Amino acid sequence: MTDAPARPESRPAPARPSLAEVAAAYPERRPPWRRAWAAVRRVSRHVLLIAFGLVMLYPLLWMLASSFKPTSLIFREPGLIPTEWDFSNYTDGWNALLHPFGHYLLNSALVVLGSVLGNLVSCSMAAYAFARLKFRGRNLWFAVMLMSIMLPIHVIIVPQYILFSSLSWINTFLPLIVPKLLATDAFFIFLMVQFFRGIPKDLDEAARLDGCGHGRIFLRIMLPLSLPALATTAIFTFIWTWNDFFSQLIFLTKPEMYTVPIALRTFVDSTSNSSWGPLFAMSIVSLVPVFLVFLFGQKYLVKGIATTGIK
Repeated sequence: MTDAPARPESRPAPARPSLAEVAAAYPERRPPWRRAWAAVRRVSRHVLLIAFGLVMLYPLLWMLASSFKPTSLIFREPGLIPTEWDFSNYTDGWNALLHPFGHYLLNSALVVLGSVLGNLVSCSMAAYAFARLKFRGRNLWFAVMLMSIMLPIHVIIVPQYILFSSLSWINTFLPLIVPKLLATDAFFIFLMVQFFRGIPKDLDEAARLDGCGHGRIFLRIMLPLSLPALATTAIFTFIWTWNDFFSQLIFLTKPEMYTVPIALRTFVDSTSNSSWGPLFAMSIVSLVPVFLVFLFGQKYLVKGIATTGIK
């Protein structure tokens, strides 16, 4: 009995080259004038961006340079390089008001810390309820929450003042902190709702199989995965509260309770619009915390805004 002929060994099909390999093997051949034109466009784009950035930064740079100039030369020399340096603006400005300027920085820090913690806790809990819980009238209350964004502060400031005055909260930090604990910033609730909706619900179902309730799911799954959204909320709350002037002016009338924005405005009044150098110096000091927060939280801020609403 004759043996069957041996079958040829099967050879694997050759792998198809990727687009990157094809592009590397066959480089694009463009005429020299087109390559030169592309280089000119890139250089022109960068020059325009740099020029636009300098225009945006010029007021800040001018204020920084003016803080080192004598008051008599601030408006006479529009240049950024002082011809005469005066470092006493910082020491004079620090002690120009009723209290040292560090007192007002501490007041602003207390208000900002309470506002940031209040928004992180209350807005994240409200967002989890809108994104994960099913209750009657959820869509209606979500629409009402969104419509509250359109209400200007001037509409609600009078009822708030009457309420807080009846509670004897005027000239305390409570009117500036307690509303943050009640999830009154609808913008951050909407931001976190969109982020929570992008987290797969399979994680919630797996946690429920392990016996987790809504509290443990919120603390152990949702919050760790929503770090970019929380960082975005914290940064925006810090900047908006630190720079808030109107609300703090309404509820804080005693000089010892003043925050940085009110202190700077009082600084102008106390000097009769004459000592601009110390005023600019304290303005630079007040911008340092905002600059540091934005510098160290920039990547979380960009990531939180870029990933919000992406499924």
